[in-house]
Amino acid sequence: MEAVKDDWRGGAEAVLNLGTDSTISIGYHSLFGPHDDLLLLEADDHLLSNILHHRVTMRGQPDEEAVLCTDSKTYAIKFVGTSNSMLLVPPGDLVPGEGSPTVAASIVKVAPGNMELVEVAPRLDKLKSLLSERPYVPDNEEEGVQSEAGLYSWEDLVECVQASDGELMDELRALSAIEIHGHWRIVDERVMDEILNVLIHNSVLFEWALDSLKEDEVITALEADGFSRILASHCLGMYARRVDENIWGVDEKRVCLHFALKALKGGKMKLEQFMDKWARSVPSGMQVELEMLEGEVLLERVGVETWIRAFSASSLPSIPAARFAALFKERPKWEWKDLQPYIRDLHVPGISLEGLLIKYTRKSQPNPDSEPIFSSR
Repeated sequence: MEAVKDDWRGGAEAVLNLGTDSTISIGYHSLFGPHDDLLLLEADDHLLSNILHHRVTMRGQPDEEAVLCTDSKTYAIKFVGTSNSMLLVPPGDLVPGEGSPTVAASIVKVAPGNMELVEVAPRLDKLKSLLSERPYVPDNEEEGVQSEAGLYSWEDLVECVQASDGELMDELRALSAIEIHGHWRIVDERVMDEILNVLIHNSVLFEWALDSLKEDEVITALEADGFSRILASHCLGMYARRVDENIWGVDEKRVCLHFALKALKGGKMKLEQFMDKWARSVPSGMQVELEMLEGEVLLERVGVETWIRAFSASSLPSIPAARFAALFKERPKWEWKDLQPYIRDLHVPGISLEGLLIKYTRKSQPNPDSEPIFSSR
């Protein structure tokens, strides 16, 4: 005797089990209505897995457009309308017994479209602004007494910044931020200048080779000079690279860049005067080259003289439209060799750097042998 099969009446299961060239009746569910709180979301298999396993978060403030974040990527959420009717059918009731009557799918909502996820660059400009509110100066702070105004924990940053955890941590590293007493801080540049100068002085005093610094010796010496262990370690991380388990080598380019920007604190200088001042300020044995300053300074010709001034790519917006607007406000026309250092860090999923140039600039070339010039589109 053939076993009697249970069936589903009036629900999504009836639609899912519909055979080829079969039909089914539809009708309105008793709860049919607009259901504005119910939206369809389209996701690929990878994203679906993250969603089903609760590995995604929605981020954004009430005045911002929300984004969806996985552990490493950020997605904009966009509504896509459709001219076809999408009928939402809820689960039905299991009907046991023989020969169930004709099954009708009950429609609870007609959806005018669905939400689509589009990978976008993280929105990190806000992070720079938050961390700049209160740079870390040890002499101004007493543990246990300080106000927490202008201080942000990891949880605070996750709440405020529209970026995945991985993207947020990468940007914190790029900004040379450090976690101190549970808050992420940018150390005041005057403090870092002081620590770096003491480290260089100690290297001469103790005859350390700058390409082979012993971590324990360096940190112990800096602690003896009054700096905390966390700041001493931070200094090594900013201006040196680990070459072995306990050995660090000074990053010549980072150190030279530090002293170049320090020399330009007073404003623009004649190039010859700057190069002389810069060369005299760096540690003995280091060679200064203008190529070290790409994306950090601009050169300008005034008559027969060349002037140099600070203009850092890190101070510019990360959103392409705002970045190009800032660049063309600074200078209406750019040669490629000058422009490239200021846009090479732009990242827009699905769009190449060449695509961004086509979208935001006009390229002109007076003759085939001349350098191309870029102006605002």
